[in-house]
Amino acid sequence: MSNMLSACRRVTGPRARQTVALARYASTSTKEKFRVLVVGAGSGGLTVANQIYNRFKAAGKPLNAGDVVVLDAADYHYYQPGWTLAGAGLGSKTDFRRPLASLFPPHITHIAENVKSFYPESSSVTTTSGRTISYDSLVVAAGLKTNWDGIAGLPQALADPSSGVSSIYSYDTCDKVWHDVDALRSGNAIFTQPAGIIKCAGAPQKIMWMAWDRYQKSGRGNNIKIDFMTGMPSMFSVKKYSDALNALRIERGIEAEFQHNLVSIDVANRKATFKKDDGSTVDRDFTLLHVAPPMGPLDFIKGSPIADPTGWVEVDQATLRHVKPEFGNIFALGDCSSLPTSKTVAAITSQAPVLTENLFSVMDTGKVSGAKYDGYTSCPLLTGYGELMLAEFKYGLVPKESFANYLGDQTKRRRIFYHFKKDLFPWVYWSRMVDGKWFGPSGPFRPKFV
Repeated sequence: MSNMLSACRRVTGPRARQTVALARYASTSTKEKFRVLVVGAGSGGLTVANQIYNRFKAAGKPLNAGDVVVLDAADYHYYQPGWTLAGAGLGSKTDFRRPLASLFPPHITHIAENVKSFYPESSSVTTTSGRTISYDSLVVAAGLKTNWDGIAGLPQALADPSSGVSSIYSYDTCDKVWHDVDALRSGNAIFTQPAGIIKCAGAPQKIMWMAWDRYQKSGRGNNIKIDFMTGMPSMFSVKKYSDALNALRIERGIEAEFQHNLVSIDVANRKATFKKDDGSTVDRDFTLLHVAPPMGPLDFIKGSPIADPTGWVEVDQATLRHVKPEFGNIFALGDCSSLPTSKTVAAITSQAPVLTENLFSVMDTGKVSGAKYDGYTSCPLLTGYGELMLAEFKYGLVPKESFANYLGDQTKRRRIFYHFKKDLFPWVYWSRMVDGKWFGPSGPFRPKFV
């Protein structure tokens, strides 16, 4: 600790403040019982930890400093939507991460350990170091698992700087995307999307549209053939947006194969193998290959008492409370939850206030409140430099557009939406959301739940 504080005295300004923050949170709490335990310090975990503390304070029933704890051993917190921007050459990947310890306010405890097992019958968890920590209420916001090994040859291809294979789905590889896209002068550029659940399901085509636009504006469009190979049956899950995106694809001359799932990569021969829905396979030659890997539930949640048969934390889709009455002090949100909606940061902005209100009510009265989540989520679909289609929808894949009454149909690509994605949303995230001060479509104003 003394060495870190000495380092602080040698620097000034924001860097010094950041170093002080790291020194301040370098120690680990020895407390073994907390009012609220949050598993995961990603978008959902940080947001809820702050919102639940603030909710008790607003009700005149403030929690003690340290009553809310977040367990996460990560060194950094990432604004993952920024990886698409980095992959499109719109920023450095370092712009989209912060030291995790620097994001905790003094009243939130951070324990730099990960959870190994859940014991809901005793309201406790064990960590990877063997420590047992108990809680009154549990919030699981642990994210999901990216299965890089689910495609044969993918890890090796990503590690090879000359492979032509990249992915925006990792901090370590998103800058390789821009390097490969910008360096390509001719050949076949293939962009893939797996079948099944992934986070931000529009991202695999966002980077494709940006590459297409880059090639058009730099005079390479006639020399590069672009294909979209997806394990899904259509361009997008919501028909309204899917139809508009498919029309755009045809207009721009991009070929697509649906229900074609990438299963292996042969870098030496520059071949990608896809499995079709009938079980047969087809090989495609590539010069550039952008891969969206398959994803699924985390191993420590899958098979645990709080998970559903598919491995997600099983919560009510309206209240975000666990469906089993005996686990009524457990809530979950975000990518690790069973909520049947698209897994995005935008979804979390609407889930967090509902979870917070219901968690507060359960802790205060023993019952959930009237707050209900309607499945709202959003996908800001970059379609080129200076344009974006803002898809917003709720449960049932029903559009729920925030700006249609003011700007018109949101299948229309607009420059203002592009600047939302590129400039506004990252600022809102770092200055408001991770502090618990952003409430989805309500913005900075806490929703008035009935």
